Amino acid sequence: MAVTQRRGRRIMMSPGELDAFLAEQRTCRVATVSPDGRPHVSALWFVWDRTSLWLYSITRSRRWAELRTDPRIAVVIDDGEEYGELRGAELSGSAVFVGEAPRTGEPCPELDTVEALFARKNFGLDEMPHDGRHAWLRLTPDAVASWDFRKLSGL
Repeated sequence: MAVTQRRGRRIMMSPGELDAFLAEQRTCRVATVSPDGRPHVSALWFVWDRTSLWLYSITRSRRWAELRTDPRIAVVIDDGEEYGELRGAELSGSAVFVGEAPRTGEPCPELDTVEALFARKNFGLDEMPHDGRHAWLRLTPDAVASWDFRKLSGL
């Protein structure tokens, strides 16, 4: 007997579709939790390296302080205006701090590729400008949920 997939599975992005989507998008919404349990959501630029989402955050932000206390994080990236165009992904897990904070450009091989991708994507530059106010967070997701409502038109 054939089993009909749930609608959510039918609109889920394939790994290749998800990689392409995350590579082309620029802004995400980052959710953190304050010490008293209140949620906090903020917008931030990101870069995806096909394994992890990299966030370049101001180190004096509420987001940074909350992640220092509780590294749990959820990030949503979405696109589309009309219902049938909506697509996106939610990635969740724990944030890891990478490199010096704030980032001044000290050698950090783990950031070489990430900073080159971020500089090209967001600044149109070959090298990452460091302002001494931002630093890197890495989210290698424990869970990913994705949707592409454009797939509904073919159902």
